[in-house]
Amino acid sequence: MTDGSAALTAPVGPTDHTLGPPNAPATLVMYGDYECPYTRRATVIVAALQDEFGDKLRYVFRNFPLREIHPHAQLAAEAAEAAAASSGTAFWAMYHRLFAGQEHLDAAHLAAYAREVGLDGARFAHELAAHTHAARVQADVDSGAEGGVEGTPTFFLNGVRHDASYAHDVLQAAIADLTGTPAPARSGPDV
Repeated sequence: MTDGSAALTAPVGPTDHTLGPPNAPATLVMYGDYECPYTRRATVIVAALQDEFGDKLRYVFRNFPLREIHPHAQLAAEAAEAAAASSGTAFWAMYHRLFAGQEHLDAAHLAAYAREVGLDGARFAHELAAHTHAARVQADVDSGAEGGVEGTPTFFLNGVRHDASYAHDVLQAAIADLTGTPAPARSGPDV
């Protein structure tokens, strides 16, 4: 499933956005772009895997905006980080809202999404205008580039880049191998 050619250069740490227990036997890190349709599809697969594996899987999302082809990806990533600065749970609410509204990631829509997830609108607008969280996004991009990330989505399983397909069944089998358990009954999407 992995060829060992690239490894996660920045270990998962306290500034990462994580779901699942830190001692889970499998950690799935995804470098993604909020404007990338493939990343959006992958989030559906990841959600299914989280349901299937429960506490055996920790999910980590890192920003990797493909600025040259997705003109709104950088600002969307900064919006997610602004939400994270407000509260850890606000990050995940914004993450879901950004992917749901992927076709509308301009500043006006981002401000509306911030209100929808309960953020302070004035603070959010100020942080976006000042690019307060651009350095945080760039740190993710840099760590991804060091690990060989070139496109999105790119996955790492327990620190090793997953170069095989990110289809549900393929990721499910790889995670099952890491957890030492049989793959759960098929419930994932064919995305």
